[in-house]
Amino acid sequence: MPFYDLRCAVCAEEFNTRATVAEREQRQIACPACGGHDLQPVFKAAHFAVKTAKAPACPNSHICGASCRH
Repeated sequence: MPFYDLRCAVCAEEFNTRATVAEREQRQIACPACGGHDLQPVFKAAHFAVKTAKAPACPNSHICGASCRH
């Protein structure tokens, strides 16, 4: 089941909920603040974390101070 960021058109409450596509299409999701079913999607910026590979540690860092670009 997907998660949805929604805003209630009645009380302006924004919330995140997990529901089926059918529940959303059939307006079965209720606002947790007022119980309203007139909900609009809220589009937020997506944040991604990218893992970068670290260079292997220099086996001679005790000699070169890790400045040799090993």
